[in-house]
Amino acid sequence: MIDEVVHIFLHSFIDSLKILPFLFIAFLIIEIIEHKFSEKSKKIIGNSGKFGPVVGAFLGLIPQCGFSVVATNLYVTRILSLGTLISIYLATSDEMLPIMISNNIDITIILQILLIKLFIGIFFGVLIDLLFRNKKTSVDYSICDEENCHCEEGVLVSSLKHTVHIFVFIFLVNFVITLIMETLESSIISSIFMRDSIFAPFVISLLGLIPNCASSVIITELFLNNAISFGSLIAGLLANSGMALLVLFKSNKNLKENFMVLGLLYFISVISGIIIMILS
Repeated sequence: MIDEVVHIFLHSFIDSLKILPFLFIAFLIIEIIEHKFSEKSKKIIGNSGKFGPVVGAFLGLIPQCGFSVVATNLYVTRILSLGTLISIYLATSDEMLPIMISNNIDITIILQILLIKLFIGIFFGVLIDLLFRNKKTSVDYSICDEENCHCEEGVLVSSLKHTVHIFVFIFLVNFVITLIMETLESSIISSIFMRDSIFAPFVISLLGLIPNCASSVIITELFLNNAISFGSLIAGLLANSGMALLVLFKSNKNLKENFMVLGLLYFISVISGIIIMILS
């Protein structure tokens, strides 16, 4: 048991370590903008790009959790719009792609999954930006103030401080979640997900919301083992954004807004999964 805990500890640390460069880059971008750009330039960045959801969805297809973490930090500072953030979350594939490739899954199935996630990400991202177009989107650098980072210390020092704070938080939560998930037997997990039930996407999407790279691994493996349907697979992968939700709740002090993002992500994932199940 001790050996297993140690293994999970090391695995969680390595998983968390993978996003460390992305965390640093995100905070570095924020610091550079704060130190180097004028207020007018900040407003241009914060309000630029009606094509944000389109670009975001394409970038979100990259098979790693780092980009969604970067996007989360840029959203918290209002450099990205809500629609762009949601499009990135929906398109993010996390560990699905390398797992399917390593299992020699037909390339047409992989492309189908990616294209569906891309389309849904763009569609709902654009729709959300249209619905929330009147919402204030001014750039907000309260992360710096609330973390008491003393930005006068310089761009690199402030960025490193932010990175370390978030990294420690992610690692601790990642370790606890992985420990819990590793103790569950696969047979128990499979029976919970009601493979052909119309209610399955509700359950799989909840699993996808777990802020851990392991959730996308489990969802993909369940599909490969015929434990869940294609619609449920899409629902779970749409809801999964790696560890980005951890960063959102840690960095953004507006809990109402955080739960709105969470609710939108879950609702879109469930509805999309159900529609695909009906059409399949």
